[in-house]
Amino acid sequence: MIVNQEIPFDASCLEKVYVNLRSVERSVDLLTSSLIKRQSSAELLKWTLKALSLTDLTTLSGDDTRANVERLCFRAAYPFPERLTDPKLYGKIHTAAVCVYPSRVGDAHESLKTLEKLDEIQIAAVATGFPSGQYPLHSRLQEIEYAIGQGATEIDIVVDRSLVLRNDWAQLYDEIVSMRKACGDKAHLKTILGIGECGTMVNVYKASMVAMMAGSDFIKTSTGKEAVNATLPVGLVMIRAIQEFYRLTGKKIGLKPAGGVRTVKDAVAWIIMIQETLGDEWLTPELFRFGASGLLDDIEKQYYNLSKKSK
Repeated sequence: MIVNQEIPFDASCLEKVYVNLRSVERSVDLLTSSLIKRQSSAELLKWTLKALSLTDLTTLSGDDTRANVERLCFRAAYPFPERLTDPKLYGKIHTAAVCVYPSRVGDAHESLKTLEKLDEIQIAAVATGFPSGQYPLHSRLQEIEYAIGQGATEIDIVVDRSLVLRNDWAQLYDEIVSMRKACGDKAHLKTILGIGECGTMVNVYKASMVAMMAGSDFIKTSTGKEAVNATLPVGLVMIRAIQEFYRLTGKKIGLKPAGGVRTVKDAVAWIIMIQETLGDEWLTPELFRFGASGLLDDIEKQYYNLSKKSK
């Protein structure tokens, strides 16, 4: 497993950062709106299946049970009846991962093992005091170790937003480095910024840079529990940080929008924005994911509709 390794904290990357929100919003509109309208039914079908292959199918409810997770894993592995898909055209169709609480990782591991999908579908676990991140560091690290011990291959940590709001970037860096070390080479590290509680777009950019310096394999927008979650403008700000980090280090870091991506139209807008900024090489499960619980419902609906139109 190839993972990002931390680099020394460099405060100079956080100096003279300015974000013009109106300019960001105009850029998003230019990047996505006209291109979405020009997509044919066949192209939309391709993007619909691409969105499915990039999805971390998620359940993070207080009433999650073993049975819920078993259903989630089966749906992740077999989103459509096999008779309705053509493997010659689209290959094996399944989600990139399932995402659950640490206490449900064992259930996911057993379910995917039974389905013989452990090599194809990753198991992501939210950890480190999700969704607030306001827990003692030692307990957050123990949560990571527990999830990996249960079979998690990806850890979605959540940062303490109070550190972002105080601009305590050095402590934020140190905490994420500790979490990177807890993951070791056993699990990829996806860092949730909780953008709806970061205060400003400038803070989102700086938190993105710090998370990448500290060894994150992905930066993720949200827990899905904040008032504001994944929006295209905040995604573009995070993309600019990824581009700058790549320019400085040569390291490719992934992006995961989560919360608010509910329809194929939402997903296609994100895919087009990634394609137009980071390029096609980022449109793989190794570098781009959707965190979603309801997106698959619309993917299924649109898949059937678009399949008929494209024939």
